[in-house]
Amino acid sequence: MNFLTQNSKLKKTSELNKLKVFNFGIPAQDTCLWAGDCKKFCYASKGAYIWSNVKPAFERRLEATKQNNFPELMIAEIKKKKANAVRIHDSGDFYSREYLHKWFKIMESMPEVKFYAYSKSLPLFEGERLPKNFTLIKSEGGKRDDLIKSTDRHAKIFKNEEDLLNAGYVNASNDDLKAIGDNFKIGLVIH
Repeated sequence: MNFLTQNSKLKKTSELNKLKVFNFGIPAQDTCLWAGDCKKFCYASKGAYIWSNVKPAFERRLEATKQNNFPELMIAEIKKKKANAVRIHDSGDFYSREYLHKWFKIMESMPEVKFYAYSKSLPLFEGERLPKNFTLIKSEGGKRDDLIKSTDRHAKIFKNEEDLLNAGYVNASNDDLKAIGDNFKIGLVIH
């Protein structure tokens, strides 16, 4: 099974940064337990994500995450693809603490790889110590935005680039690795 893919944004990010950046996605509808307003304009609920030849791959990945050997399968895939960075969930989110811990096991086994995720599953992260090679980007628009402090690395959706820049956010719309750079205020222009 092909666990890691590259959407057009990550292909461009890889080219810009001369790195191999891949993403891992699962169905958004089944796993975004703390989604809020974002459900109205969720890019992972339309377009290519729901095509009859694409949707089953996301569902198979979700089923694989529920297996005890998921960490070993993912580590093998990351090594095979020689990934420098992995964006967890271009679609979907962390749906349980057990699943989150499987990712932590993967991260801790691969300290040379950078992992990052936009997430609204903020209650799952409370009390957790994040691996050093993992960047969590708390994503606004969920049911638990109250868990996002102004000093946290966070992402916000904007209608256009001008509003994004005027608010002091870095635009990660075209280069996803800007989300793990120095600016903790990550802006994305709505799809």
